[in-house]
Amino acid sequence: MVKSSKKLGSHIMGSASADSTSGMKSTMRPDKKRVLMSGAAGFIGSHLCRLLLEQGFSVDAYDNLRTGSKANLVGLLDNPAFRSAFRFHQHDVTQPINTDSHVDIVMHLAALASPTYYFKYPLESLRVGSEGTYQLLELARANKAKFLFTSTSEVYGDPLEHPQKETYRGSVNPIGLRSVYDESKRFSESMVITYHREYGMDTKIVRIFNTYGPHMAADDGRAIPSFISAALRNKPLIIFGDGTYTRSLCYIDDLIDGLVRMVQSTEHGPINLGNPEEVTMNDLAHTIIALTGSTSTILHKPAREDDPTRRKPDITLAKQKLAWQPQTSLGQGLTKTIDYFRQR
Repeated sequence: MVKSSKKLGSHIMGSASADSTSGMKSTMRPDKKRVLMSGAAGFIGSHLCRLLLEQGFSVDAYDNLRTGSKANLVGLLDNPAFRSAFRFHQHDVTQPINTDSHVDIVMHLAALASPTYYFKYPLESLRVGSEGTYQLLELARANKAKFLFTSTSEVYGDPLEHPQKETYRGSVNPIGLRSVYDESKRFSESMVITYHREYGMDTKIVRIFNTYGPHMAADDGRAIPSFISAALRNKPLIIFGDGTYTRSLCYIDDLIDGLVRMVQSTEHGPINLGNPEEVTMNDLAHTIIALTGSTSTILHKPAREDDPTRRKPDITLAKQKLAWQPQTSLGQGLTKTIDYFRQR
């Protein structure tokens, strides 16, 4: 039995081969068979589970279901083809994990990734990005496994550099309301790279920019699910601020392709993954109203504290090191996402 049994406590805290331009997706040969994934019932994790299973991997999926949902895994849990390869565990990864078999790759996706969630659960957000990261790194170290950490563009804060390169150190308020998410990710990055330096572990850090698609929760407070849900009900689309601030929106299929490429690469990161095409919140809202045929109006409310005014990744490294760039246009991705919400 392999065990990650240490607590963060005093030990840490002093007292806890396709060319991307062809449109083809990457494939990961299952040289390493078993993946342990945290946050597996979440938006990104559930899609990544499916891709790995389709490519021949076994997946041990962990999620405490605080913000994830087993509904995202229905097509995996009830699929006879995956019955022997997919196991779900309802578990809080800030606590030790016992496994009954060797693990080859650990993927740490668990996070409370929207303001709605990390404002509601601030301490949980801090713990999953500190104690949770530690527990999973120790498990990976015991198994001599690869370790992938999904960080975030939030480590750049409200950036003074545009677009944001991986060398940019960020402009983050360490005591603001958003700090429980921003700083937990920054701390995790520091811990991951330290395990690489101290133990020679094969660790990988990706910084994910705004991503959207099916399996997003309608009530998680992020722009696209909020806008689509309101538009389908002909209710006002709420924009915080004057709507001129921008986001760069990557469709989920493109993102998980990038994650797979990162795992199969020799890179350690951090590497940005996101779509470098910017869109204002006003334009996004008008586009969603048009695509849904809605009669909704747009309602502006005061901007939220420390909400970045611009967000755009420099993906030069991803192009060079992973042969990756997004393939899905905003119109294509929004249409697929709207169809998902209509079916719900």
